[in-house]
Amino acid sequence: MHITFYGATREVTGSMYLLATSTDRILLDCGMFQGRRKETAAKNKVIPFDPGILSNVVLSHAHIDHSGRLPVLTKNGFSGRIISTRSTAAACQYLIPDAAHIQESDAAYLNYKLVRSTLSEMEKSPKAKTISRRKLGEIKKLLKKNRHKLDLEKIDELIGKYGLEGIEPLYTVADAEEVLEYFDDYPYRYPVTVGKDTTCTLYDAGHILGSAMSLIKVRENGSVQTILHTGDIGRFSKPIIKDPCLDFAEEDRDVDLLLMESTYGNRDHEPVVDLKPGLERVMLEAFGRGGTLLIPAFAFGRTQTLLYILHQIYNENKLPRVPVYVDSPLAIRLTRVFGEHPEVYDETSHNDFLEKGMNPFHFDQLHFVSSVKESMALNRQDKPQIVIAASGMCEAGRILHHLRHKIHNPKNTILVVGYMAQNTLGRRIEEQGLAYQANGRKGDPPVLRFLNKDYPLRAHVVKTGGFSAHADRTEMLRFLKESNLRIKNIALVHGEEEQSFPFAEMLRGEGYSVFVPKRGETVRVK
Repeated sequence: MHITFYGATREVTGSMYLLATSTDRILLDCGMFQGRRKETAAKNKVIPFDPGILSNVVLSHAHIDHSGRLPVLTKNGFSGRIISTRSTAAACQYLIPDAAHIQESDAAYLNYKLVRSTLSEMEKSPKAKTISRRKLGEIKKLLKKNRHKLDLEKIDELIGKYGLEGIEPLYTVADAEEVLEYFDDYPYRYPVTVGKDTTCTLYDAGHILGSAMSLIKVRENGSVQTILHTGDIGRFSKPIIKDPCLDFAEEDRDVDLLLMESTYGNRDHEPVVDLKPGLERVMLEAFGRGGTLLIPAFAFGRTQTLLYILHQIYNENKLPRVPVYVDSPLAIRLTRVFGEHPEVYDETSHNDFLEKGMNPFHFDQLHFVSSVKESMALNRQDKPQIVIAASGMCEAGRILHHLRHKIHNPKNTILVVGYMAQNTLGRRIEEQGLAYQANGRKGDPPVLRFLNKDYPLRAHVVKTGGFSAHADRTEMLRFLKESNLRIKNIALVHGEEEQSFPFAEMLRGEGYSVFVPKRGETVRVK
């Protein structure tokens, strides 16, 4: 048996690992790369094998960096099944089509810019080498059905007419909806046949709703080999969902190769117990300045955790009950998924909310913003409030428009509550904003470019690691030491080098056999 590491190797996106037995090919995750547009677009287009060779896919959880390229498989010959937990399958019904919609929208806008630029060049005055405002207005009018909606048919027609190289989405909404028919969902701790003499058992990873560690057991040539893919390991004692599994079935305890995430392999988070008081402090500071608390948050997992804790805070009547807005249609749908799966909640959630007849994710001050019109009106509001919007890394979505209206005002606060990957706008806000804060906010503020304009970062930037859904190094070591697993070898994945390499050294010091694979590397499991 062999495994090849195709993604999330020495980086944190694009999770994909191919397990090969003598008879089957099992894919563990099929995630999307995220970061610089040109680099990630090129990487996402390439599936380094024929999807038709796959027997099945085992999906650890619904986040797009783990599930986002599944439609590329199904539209290129994959005919197996996608094995996941029930709540992961439910979340994917919204997350994957949303990813497709974003790709279609991005491609349409980029093609609009391409055609607009081409026509503008053709209309430039030979002498002045510029285009008049009137002619530019005529071009824009030609390419739109009204002031806001692009005329996609006209744009495609002109791309063909002038032989331009248009942008195609990685997959369409129709492709995304088709992939949902391939899901087979199962409860935790239930062995599923995924190949000849090959089974998969899902254990709770404690990362987000439905996240799973995937234990693959292969019987061939009279012996048994076992691989355990942790997916993303969650934190201990965090709100809502149960802790990562430490108690594995006796027949599953011997692991030949553990594929273990290492996102935070070289740091520790703030304690989970500090989440609520930490958020309270940030809220008081922002509201004391009369500003908005703007929180970029992943629609799945982080948004619901924030709502849960805000509900707790408001129940205690210690802070002003300013309005809370969730400006993300996707987050609204996924909050509904959370509400439909109370069977995975932890004991505290049951005691504090469910047994009192309360929904953890709904309270009087909470407003869900669905329409674009409502979102635009919210952008213009200038008062103490909390706005939670996607995307979590500030790469797309409504958060960009909130930043456009709020980033320049020192009354406001941007709260970073999750991991910001390299080369994302979120990472630039985090690094440059915190550096400006550390320097006493002296001198000119950093200037960030997005939506084709430059914006001064005068808003306060605060980061809290306590909201992370990923275990830190101490918690990952706790998983290794306190679980009843007997582990022969560990491959560290899903971590940038400055995280995975120090974690590997730490684990070697604890007596574990560890390596950090490169993308494309194949190892034999024995």
